[in-house]
Amino acid sequence: MTAVLVTNDDGIDSPGLHVLAAAAIEEGLDVVVAAPWSQSSGSSASITGAEADGRIHMERRTIAGLDVTCFAVRAAPALIALIASHGAFGPAPELVLSGVNRGANIGRAILHSGTVGAALTAGANGSRGLAVSLDVGIDPDVCHWAAAADAARTLLRGLLGAPPGTVLNLNVPNAADAGDRPHRTATLAPFGIVQTTAAEHGEGEVRLTVADLTGEQDPQSDAALLLAGHPTLTSITGIGETAPPDGVSSA
Repeated sequence: MTAVLVTNDDGIDSPGLHVLAAAAIEEGLDVVVAAPWSQSSGSSASITGAEADGRIHMERRTIAGLDVTCFAVRAAPALIALIASHGAFGPAPELVLSGVNRGANIGRAILHSGTVGAALTAGANGSRGLAVSLDVGIDPDVCHWAAAADAARTLLRGLLGAPPGTVLNLNVPNAADAGDRPHRTATLAPFGIVQTTAAEHGEGEVRLTVADLTGEQDPQSDAALLLAGHPTLTSITGIGETAPPDGVSSA
């Protein structure tokens, strides 16, 4: 059976994690769940988590409806993906599923996402990664987790056939039928739904706030397509090499 790790950045108790794991199990994959002990949003590809003695502490958990091995880990999601690649939870996974995140992960702001960071770490270590997020907004009446899991499920077999290192970012509208809507391939918006700005500068401190993006969005961007009600899919890369710009030479 194909080994799959399911993790997230919202923590082991997140319903989004549970429905994503259930979808992978229903596809006949060999699933292990290993997720942060507590909330780790915004952790990017951080590998924090080791205690002073260098150990990473984890605890077996039972999750209702999931008859698979589950761990709560005192570590950021990227570190969980990293140690999984070295056999921490059994065979190294061929696929790491990260999510379902509570809130969209779109635009170049995905650099800061723990959900995306885990998927990118998987790709950097010879696996494949899929980050899955549900666009629930600020205060939703209901979160359609199953719709996001259904949308992810349609991608699993194709992703397992893709080359190692492939990483996809999937965002799903918060609608009951969103899992049945065809996904649209999207570019990354310049930042995200909102942008962080420095509101005030003071003595020894800076106060941050968020502001809506101004101007029109590229209609092919993940931000615009998601706003229009489409699940969006973007193939992303982590660290790589490129040629230096003209006028910059090596020593």
